[in-house]
Amino acid sequence: MYNTRIDFLIFYEAMCYCPSNTPFNECCEPFIIGSKRPTTAEQLMRSRYSAYCTKNAEYIRATYIASEQHNHSVEDILAFADIAQFIKLEIIATGDTSDGSYVEFKATYIADNKVCLLHEKSLFVKESEHWKYADGTIYPTPDVKVGRNDECPCGSGKKYKKCHSN
Repeated sequence: MYNTRIDFLIFYEAMCYCPSNTPFNECCEPFIIGSKRPTTAEQLMRSRYSAYCTKNAEYIRATYIASEQHNHSVEDILAFADIAQFIKLEIIATGDTSDGSYVEFKATYIADNKVCLLHEKSLFVKESEHWKYADGTIYPTPDVKVGRNDECPCGSGKKYKKCHSN
């Protein structure tokens, strides 16, 4: 008997959240599960975004520099990941500084029926030969209320109430 759902799952590879146009299992997942280490600050930033999407708070906490980890509990990270539905990542710029490397990005998410934009320039440094998130400059951006009958901000073309509404 032909089972389209199983066949679909066998042949379908979910694209990465970061969005690299690469399957998740070949892109950010190896970093998140620890089978590979990011070799660039941008790879670390993208994998942290994907970890928020997959609610892997342990990975996010572990990728802070050691002196910052005590300021970010797994429970707090998970609480934010649970309320935020991430829908888009845009890399604005990357580069090197005397202290490390930076990644400027915009991460769009939905929380409490609002479209929120995190626009940040993050500093990453090498600690024990591994890239870690040190800190960032967050640029203020307004939140935008989404109505139930508005088009979903994820770009699906569906109404918000039929797509990302809770």
